[in-house]
Amino acid sequence: MVGYNDNKEQLLKRLRRAEGQVRGIHRMIEEDTYCIDVLTQVSAATKALETVALALLDDHLSHCVAEASREGGAVADEKIREASAAIARLVRS
Repeated sequence: MVGYNDNKEQLLKRLRRAEGQVRGIHRMIEEDTYCIDVLTQVSAATKALETVALALLDDHLSHCVAEASREGGAVADEKIREASAAIARLVRS
């Protein structure tokens, strides 16, 4: 079972919203919309995806990492390294 199972519908709703925003950006480019207006929408789509990423990370930490920590040993160490790498990727983006 994945950590986000309880929030799956909410995540899918947010992703559909982000998908719509990206389609809107595509249409704006096709219609030669003013650059700043397009950038504003890119920022909104990016924020929507970041919100999904943070929700997934929170679920991963509270479910997968917490469960592995209870087990201890190499499994816990691996989950912590994995979470740390995911956080680093989010910070760099």
